Amino acid sequence: MGRKKIQIARIMDERNRHVTFTKRKFGLMKKAYELSVLCDCEIALIIFNSTNKLFQYASTDMDKVLLKYTEYNEPHEKPREVIVLSR
Repeated sequence: MGRKKIQIARIMDERNRHVTFTKRKFGLMKKAYELSVLCDCEIALIIFNSTNKLFQYASTDMDKVLLKYTEYNEPHEKPREVIVLSR
């Protein structure tokens, strides 16, 4: 049996929002790590929370990945809006 779907909307309770942020941040970083290992790719993940605290993950040197990104001038995939996947 799968998990219950949750509505994607801002969490009003600050404590619950912080707990959810912490858990999902960890999950996102874990997925980024797994993707980098399984697919042998470079990943840079930058997150600023609501108080502008910085969290980052990079599979290699962050500065090198960001430099590669800024110097990349060929067409690339760049979604303009959030893509929601459904099963």
